[in-house]
Amino acid sequence: MASGRSVLECAVQFGDLTTVEAARARDEGAVLLLPVGSIEPHGPHLPLSTDILIAEETARRTARRLADAGVRALVLPAFAFSTVQFSAGFAGAIGVTGDSSEEALADLLVSALEQGYRAVALVNAHLEPAAIDSLRAAVGLATSRAGRAPVFPDITRRALAARLTEEFQSGACHAGRYETSLVMAVRPDLVREEIRRALPPVPISLVEAIRGGRKTFREAGIDQAYCGDPASATANEGERTYETLAQLVTEEVLRSLHGPTAKGIH
Repeated sequence: MASGRSVLECAVQFGDLTTVEAARARDEGAVLLLPVGSIEPHGPHLPLSTDILIAEETARRTARRLADAGVRALVLPAFAFSTVQFSAGFAGAIGVTGDSSEEALADLLVSALEQGYRAVALVNAHLEPAAIDSLRAAVGLATSRAGRAPVFPDITRRALAARLTEEFQSGACHAGRYETSLVMAVRPDLVREEIRRALPPVPISLVEAIRGGRKTFREAGIDQAYCGDPASATANEGERTYETLAQLVTEEVLRSLHGPTAKGIH
C-alpha cells in the first residue's frame, strides 16, 4: 500500500471493508460490481472456475477504469453457482436451476440497491442461454422490487458482441481461443499447457446449435466440453480482450450514472 493511503482508499474488494468503511464508501457514492460465473467443464485444459476467474478479473479492471473516471467501485464476492444445463453429462458441472439462480440474484441485487449504493452492476462471464435468461429476469425482478435498475452489460447483445473477438462472435467460443486466452492472461498456472497445445479446433458454433434445438454440449457434438481453437490462444489476446470487456462495463456504468454523454463513453 502506498504511504499515507488508507485501506478504504486502496481497497477494491468489498468484502475486505469493515462496516464503517462500507458505509463511508456508500455515502461517498461508490458503485458495486457483482461478478457472475459458474462451476462447469471448460474442456480438458481449463479449470472449472474459468467463468468466475474471467468475471472477477473483468470487474477488477472495470473498477480501475471507473476510478480513472472519478467513480469509486468495489467488487463484491462472485456469484459462483449458476445454471449449467448445457454441461449435462460432464463431471464438474455443479449448479442450480434457472429459477433458483434468478431468485438468488434478484435478492442480492435488491439487498445491494436498498443499501443505497450509487449503482450495482453485474459483470457476467457465464454465457449459457438459460443463465442469461435468469440474469435478465433477475434484473427485472430487482428493478420492480427496489425501484431502480441494476446495470447489466449483456455481452451476448449484438452491439457489444461486435466489439469482442472474431471467435467470440462466431459462437464457437466455449473454452476455445477466447476463454483460454483470458485465463492465460491472469492464471496461466491453471492452464494445462501440454494438453491445450495438442487440442484440435472444434468449429461448432453454440449459437447455431442452440438455434437448431440442441440443449447440451453433447447434443451439439461437443464431446470434450470445448469448442473453438484453444491451441491458438495467447495471453496477449487475453489482455486485449480484458481491456475491451472492462471498457464495455465501464461505459454501461457511466451511462447509468450520467447519461450517454458521460466522460469515458465513446
